[in-house]
Amino acid sequence: MLTRKQHELLRFIQTRLDDTGISPSFEEMKEALDLKSKSGVHRLISALEERGFIRRLPNRARALEVLRRAEDGPSSSAPGSQTSEPASAVPASRSLPMPANDVVEIPLHGRIAAGVPIEALEGQAMLPVPAALLGSGEHYALEVSGDSMVEAGILDGDFALVKRTGTARDGEIIVALIRGEEATLKFLRREGGMIRLDPANAAYEPQIYGPDEVEVQGKLAGLLRRYH
Repeated sequence: MLTRKQHELLRFIQTRLDDTGISPSFEEMKEALDLKSKSGVHRLISALEERGFIRRLPNRARALEVLRRAEDGPSSSAPGSQTSEPASAVPASRSLPMPANDVVEIPLHGRIAAGVPIEALEGQAMLPVPAALLGSGEHYALEVSGDSMVEAGILDGDFALVKRTGTARDGEIIVALIRGEEATLKFLRREGGMIRLDPANAAYEPQIYGPDEVEVQGKLAGLLRRYH
């Protein structure tokens, strides 16, 4: 048996999964249930998980699977009361949209130049990304601005998925922070004690800096592209 809030949350999660295939965020669940904090959502999620109604998919953000669906019958409005009907198991013939659950959310830090360096790594939004595009480690995303990497298949408006690291090998595409102020997306080359950042567009010249002027902020792990 579930409390009213547990029942409401279960129905909200299963409705969102049915409609979009993606679990709601904790913020969305907090607002939908009119809770004051996300800690309340965590407690409800844990209770539903302990009772076998849902399970959290490991190493995935916003990845919940409904194991037993809530009944459509009414539930008591009294705080802490029990629902009048138990939830039912998901019918074997009904398959929930699992592939879309294989999603992680990574920070989206502004725009990054694929041409002349511009300021980057500012702001903080979240970008849902198919987990298959990412490997191990910590990742973030940057929106690409410019055309200097078009010959590497990186276009203006793409989202660069970046693995956070302070080291990279020659020939890798990196996010380079220049003089602690500007960031750009380029091929890394080391040449005669200097750092050369190579574009992938014949219209642009390589950029050459001293080793203390360039800091590796990450290396390219994948791309997302929107088609309009």
